[in-house]
Amino acid sequence: MSNQHRDKDEILVESQDGIDRRGFLKCMAWAGTGLAWTFAGGIPSSSVFAAAKSGGKAADFSFVQISDSHIGFDKPANADVSATLQAAIARINALPHKPDFILHTGDLTHLSKPGEFDGLDQMMKSTGAEVIYVPGEHDVIDDGRQFMERYGKDPQGSPKKGSGWFSFDHKGVHFVGLVNVLGLKPGGMGSLGHEQLEWLEDDLKGKSTSTPIVMFAHVPMWAVYPQWGWGTEDSAQALAYTKRFGSVTVLNGHIHQIMQKVEGKVSFHTAMSTAFPQPAPGSAPSPGPMKVPAEKLRDVLGIADVDFVAGQHHLAVVDSTLSGAAPIANQMAHDHEAMNSNSANAGSAAPATVSIDNFSFAPSPVTVSAGTTITWTNHDDVPHNVESAAQKFSSPVLDTNQKFQFMFKDAGEYPYFCKLHPKMTGRVIVK
Repeated sequence: MSNQHRDKDEILVESQDGIDRRGFLKCMAWAGTGLAWTFAGGIPSSSVFAAAKSGGKAADFSFVQISDSHIGFDKPANADVSATLQAAIARINALPHKPDFILHTGDLTHLSKPGEFDGLDQMMKSTGAEVIYVPGEHDVIDDGRQFMERYGKDPQGSPKKGSGWFSFDHKGVHFVGLVNVLGLKPGGMGSLGHEQLEWLEDDLKGKSTSTPIVMFAHVPMWAVYPQWGWGTEDSAQALAYTKRFGSVTVLNGHIHQIMQKVEGKVSFHTAMSTAFPQPAPGSAPSPGPMKVPAEKLRDVLGIADVDFVAGQHHLAVVDSTLSGAAPIANQMAHDHEAMNSNSANAGSAAPATVSIDNFSFAPSPVTVSAGTTITWTNHDDVPHNVESAAQKFSSPVLDTNQKFQFMFKDAGEYPYFCKLHPKMTGRVIVK
């Protein structure tokens, strides 16, 4: 990545590994992460994944972040997500140090099915480490019932609060697990909600300003790309509660790629998926699974091995892939745009049909006469649903090629959205 030109609002960080960092690491969009983080003296630091550490202060402890396993996904982008999760687990088990625990930042499953949760649980047991979970939107298709039945207790064994938020302390560091994938609004982004924000404010009040804080949730807690819903609408209020602390680290998943931002004493980091990559923000018509040649798939998947070391006050990300190959981000962006250039035309749908494709409803608006039945068909490789903003109709979650029908008997306008991906909105006009 060239350093010749820098926007005036970018933050340049010099890490101890000698690599320049921007506040927003666009060049690391798809590369499998090789991040090694340790805690020593309560300050976060990092080194190349699986590399032997030499010199410097020994870590107080380390943990691993893993994200977006999507067990149950079987589309062309990765027909065997279990195999790539197992490859990530093999990398964890091969670390030169055993992590104190593993944080999974959501989308454990693809459709919230019991068998999907069972499969993930069995594979994660082979790490021999405690695994701590927060849900992604794909884990709460049933409003979080399965997730909370399985993971409804915090690491101390106490029931989690509300829809699954919690905190715990580990060797002087305060960890906060948040849920920002429920109660989403049409056209909106991730959301924490008033009750959780009040709990968070109270949770942090009793901590000294010298306590390192690690917050983790599924959807990014900063505005990565609002046009795709990649952000949390009320994150500013949550982050305001952390301003008095000297070290704050925020870990997220959801976007399936490494991005980093440093704002003052707060370092933001999004993790790779173990299942499939997604395009860089704005580089394709929509988010969604990116199909790459089978021999290159493990070049674009990874995990984060997290070490924290005294003397370093920011996150420094160094790339390495599961396969060990060099990143292929630029080619992948080109391939994804090419694949989507021939996607379904929004205006080609029949008057009583709506196509769900490229994370959009087309056509929209659609105008029909009273008594017309409209059929929605999901052509994406990820599940969506059709949810009336006024609670007039609600489809089940639609996997690829599944359909939903609804008859509109009365004249009026009917806005709707996808409750899994609320940036997707549509409108039906009945005359």
